[in-house]
Amino acid sequence: MARVRIQSETFDIAQEVALVQAKDPRVGAVCSFLGTVRDRNIHDAQHANSVQSLELEHYPGMTEKSIEAMIDEAHRRFDILGASVVHRIGVLLPQDPVVLVLVASAHRGESFKACEFLMDYLKTQAPFWKKEQTPDGAHWVDARVTDDAALARWGIIASNAQ
Repeated sequence: MARVRIQSETFDIAQEVALVQAKDPRVGAVCSFLGTVRDRNIHDAQHANSVQSLELEHYPGMTEKSIEAMIDEAHRRFDILGASVVHRIGVLLPQDPVVLVLVASAHRGESFKACEFLMDYLKTQAPFWKKEQTPDGAHWVDARVTDDAALARWGIIASNAQ
């Protein structure tokens, strides 16, 4: 099973859960996070209006390697049996799925913590670039201080926000 996939097409959540479980009888919990495109940017007062589409770009190879390192770190920090990240690129519309993080473990607590850790890590450290199309035109989405703060609670300091 590929632990990281970057793709333009959508994904099937049930199929992805089956892959992370891998018919492993030790798995007692699978925690998931599904991120979707919002119809509104609620974090940017300058561009706080409707979002018509979101375009995501990445560096092929570099992005996958970066996310693989995040999953390795989750394995070091938490008692988990498996994890995967599927992230979409290209032009997406409101309500389209963008990212799926799955974590399998023997018990729910470790899955929940590892899933949240991976999402916090992804939001600040994965090399993706996002451009929103709004009625006022297109603009790049900046990193947010709140995302850096979320990662800091795991002991990782990042200063991506402007």
